[in-house]
Amino acid sequence: MPNLSNSTITIVGLGLIGGSIAKALKENAPAATLIGYDSDQEALELALAEQVVDRTGDLKECLESADIVILALPPLLIAEIIPKLPALIKERAVITDVASVKNIISDSVKETPKAFQARFVLGHPIAGSERRGYSASTKALFYNRKVILSTVDSNLESSISAVRELWQLVGAEVLELDLKSHDKILAATSHLPHILAYALVEALAEQKEADDIFRYAAGGFADFSRLASSDPGMWSEIFASNASETDKALDFFIKKLIELKKLVKAENRHELLFRFKAAKAARDSFIQKHYKNNN
Repeated sequence: MPNLSNSTITIVGLGLIGGSIAKALKENAPAATLIGYDSDQEALELALAEQVVDRTGDLKECLESADIVILALPPLLIAEIIPKLPALIKERAVITDVASVKNIISDSVKETPKAFQARFVLGHPIAGSERRGYSASTKALFYNRKVILSTVDSNLESSISAVRELWQLVGAEVLELDLKSHDKILAATSHLPHILAYALVEALAEQKEADDIFRYAAGGFADFSRLASSDPGMWSEIFASNASETDKALDFFIKKLIELKKLVKAENRHELLFRFKAAKAARDSFIQKHYKNNN
């Protein structure tokens, strides 16, 4: 394939992630030809008006000349579209995705020809927002953020290198993690916090005193509940796609929650203090070592 900066790159899905990829590539690889595909005509028109993409079209038109195809759709949609791709793309095109669940995507890829499988590199940018759609996208979304590649033995090294270069070009740090570990870890660190935020807001909204609860809620509630403003459609898909690992993460969390409930009921200040100090130290260490935004 040609040099990445001079490639033709098709982004299927111009929402928050796909739109941000397009904007970041337009900024950092201005010589590349960017093609956008989306069912949302308004997003396409806006991306064209802002000169973020060079052209749009139907799926066949958008795919047939692409050197790299980025599937920036919810996981179930990606799994559904994959079987159509081998007949629509160039023989040597590289394909990648952005889904936060990998096994469902991998299972779909395994049903395609071997040559296609070799060029499909599973990817997941650890970046996002509670806002959705192209209007929420930004060229800086991936700067200093991590992107996980879940490569397999059958992947061509040239395809892996192309996807790695693409993410590095937009400022991301590229890591690798096997499929099973990816879905397990993301269930605990991403999916679990989201479902807890949804559950907390739902529980409080159902209280008779809901109006007063939300009126007097402090900043901590706003910070924690921010995740409950995320796209419900996308997250319901994610939970359904990664149900097994999310279920395990919930079981472990519920066990911990019951332990803390017993300590609170017993007014065991010393054990609570010990637990909270340990949690604070673990969180502070995570921020210092692994989170460059220092939030």
